[in-house]
Amino acid sequence: MMAWTDRHCRYFHRLLSSQTLLYTEMVTTGALVHGDVARHLQHDAGEHPVALQLGGSEPSDLAHSARLGEQWGYDEINLNCGCPSERVQRGAFGACLMAEPQLVADCVKAMLDAVSVPVTVKHRIGVDRTESYEFVRDFVGTVSEAGCRTFIVHARNAWLKGLSPKENRELPPLRYELVHRLKREFPALTICINGGITDSEQVAQQLQALDGVMIGREAYHNPWWLAQWDEQFFHRPARAALTRETVEEQMTDYMAREAKLHGTPWSAIARHMLGLRHGLPGSRHWRQVWSDHRLKALPARDVMALAHEMEQNSPPECATA
Repeated sequence: MMAWTDRHCRYFHRLLSSQTLLYTEMVTTGALVHGDVARHLQHDAGEHPVALQLGGSEPSDLAHSARLGEQWGYDEINLNCGCPSERVQRGAFGACLMAEPQLVADCVKAMLDAVSVPVTVKHRIGVDRTESYEFVRDFVGTVSEAGCRTFIVHARNAWLKGLSPKENRELPPLRYELVHRLKREFPALTICINGGITDSEQVAQQLQALDGVMIGREAYHNPWWLAQWDEQFFHRPARAALTRETVEEQMTDYMAREAKLHGTPWSAIARHMLGLRHGLPGSRHWRQVWSDHRLKALPARDVMALAHEMEQNSPPECATA
């Protein structure tokens, strides 16, 4: 979810669900050791609970980055051992770390020694053509011995050669049964599942066997789904008067505030909410206005008014676009 779940996206998603644990995009240790820490770790107090996802393979750098994450107020530090991109592989982290479980264990221990918040690991079920359950079982077993208690498992292999990151999210087959088997073999661990889950029925089914479900792109493209989660999965009442319109108004206020404080153009924020009216009549015209960079000189509230005007005046044949 790099370049997707930035702080603006997380602010938006938090308006929809008060209980869901949000994750940052992956931040590399190099960016925190040598770069602008504030740029990468700044977030709004309203985002909590929120986890910082790190990419790296040097225990000392990860410990330093985890410590920064705790200092900046993150509720969890997550180590990414699942990203298959070539750029991440060149940095010797991401999914290729699954081939070195003892190194991951050393990284986890270094982070746990540095912080008091939970340290978790996100990973795949295998790498390349290695499809044996024993591979992922031994990985989880080794890393758990270092103190990690929560594993978020993308139920696909990562093919490090020959597939793009997009293909790696779609072509390797989903094998949920391996994740369920991990939970049976490690009942004391928190085992969460990720990959290919697109509706509430699937989430409820997975929660019968597992401790949690991570949703990525479906939540991004169809964000209004999140508005159901507090009531469905956390047994909390839905936020009073929560409508798409009130969320859009709150985001418009946020855009105005960000422009004043940081000079952030509204277009950098609006891109994250383009799926808010997914499936509604006129949504395509509403989306076109919010994604029209020719309007960038207008205040966000004027853009919102124009978007609704275009939506309401859209021809009937575009009703379900």
